[in-house]
Amino acid sequence: MNTRRKIIATAVAALTSSVLASPVLAQAAWPTKPIRLVVGFAPGGGTDIVARALAPKMSEILGQNIIIENRSGAAGTIAADLVAKSPADGYTLLMGHSNSNAIAPFVLPKIPFNAGTDFTPITYVGYVPNVLVLHPSIPAKTVPELISLAKNNPAQMTYGSSGIGSTQHLAGALFSKIAKVQMNHVPYKGSGQAIIDLMAGQINMNFDTLPPVLPHIRAGKLKPLAISTPKRLSILPDVPTFEEVGIKGFEVTNWYSVMGPKNMPKDMVAKIDAAVRAAMNDPKNKTTLDAQGLQTAGPQTPDEFSVFLKAELTKYSKLVKELNVKAE
Repeated sequence: MNTRRKIIATAVAALTSSVLASPVLAQAAWPTKPIRLVVGFAPGGGTDIVARALAPKMSEILGQNIIIENRSGAAGTIAADLVAKSPADGYTLLMGHSNSNAIAPFVLPKIPFNAGTDFTPITYVGYVPNVLVLHPSIPAKTVPELISLAKNNPAQMTYGSSGIGSTQHLAGALFSKIAKVQMNHVPYKGSGQAIIDLMAGQINMNFDTLPPVLPHIRAGKLKPLAISTPKRLSILPDVPTFEEVGIKGFEVTNWYSVMGPKNMPKDMVAKIDAAVRAAMNDPKNKTTLDAQGLQTAGPQTPDEFSVFLKAELTKYSKLVKELNVKAE
């Protein structure tokens, strides 16, 4: 009898272990612990602002804390590399960004990941426009006046960015080419520090994303000259588009997304995508994101986002070559 009981107990234990180890059930049980959402830039920048806006509602929906982890540096590629090398178990996600996932791979040497194959595209969150802002002491009230000032002082004007290979860097290089002016690029580890130095007069201008500079524009601490949207924004109705002021072809956008390591299970991807979209569409949260100038038109499913990402990689590969943008 004891032998029979031992056999039954062993069989039950083996069956239980097999069931618990089943990938299907493991995925169905996900998540069972906090989730890291890694941000590739310092606190206070646009990516960080959007991530912290989404995290609370995502936590509520998924039933686990979403922990924001800032790993700034190298235009967001340090954070991207961390996520690319993490297990595809849904517990380490990336606040994907056009810098780290579309531009920097063509600017920085020896990127330790493949932007096209090492990630699972989950949700395209949207984009925020780049806005050209100056320190108030710069004697230019319009883009033509700024161009004239730059031409009269070749290589004396400086613009900051959130890092080499960032959208701010590319925007400055593209503006310089279109306007036919020479300006010096000053890279930082994130928008936060670049904005601090800009307001202190250490640099002359920035082509930053709208969220981190909007409060300073409203406070009169920064002077906006142009914005990279097809039409003027209602939150900044007096700021013209680059197209309006004669800067044609200024097609650089700062998009945000949620991504994971490659080979994530599809049902897990769908669950995360649903949580992110619910967070984006939550009325209170939507008001917050709208106030930051977030434009949500774009891919609406993980598959559509995957197609979009491939197109962005192709686009920026060509643009970086055309501008001859390289790591200094």
